[in-house]
Amino acid sequence: QSRLVESGGDLVQPGGSLRLSCAASGFSLDPYGIGWFRQAPGEERKGVSYLSHNDGTTYYADSVKGRFTVSRDSAKNTVYLQMNSLKPEDTGVYYCAAGVPAITWLLVGEYDYWGQGTQVTVSS
Repeated sequence: QSRLVESGGDLVQPGGSLRLSCAASGFSLDPYGIGWFRQAPGEERKGVSYLSHNDGTTYYADSVKGRFTVSRDSAKNTVYLQMNSLKPEDTGVYYCAAGVPAITWLLVGEYDYWGQGTQVTVSS
């Protein structure tokens, strides 16, 4: 069975750091671009970051540029999202998704696989 599993979410104080993991089982992540999305309560799921499958190009939402870094470990079939200098507005459920977006990485419909999400709460 092909699945994605996120982990690493937690409660953290403003200014703190977390590293989220997105591990795949049943298929290889290498042919896919990986998107990270955040969904805050009462809001739509929004793109945070994307790592392309072909040349490793990375993309970030303006709100996280300079603070978040996405990376891939092909040997572990896992993608990571390093989140530094966290702010309360970073709070939400974080999802990873695998796909080859044809239009834009920001569209949730562009992805073939989704994880179940991991909760990140930034609060003092």
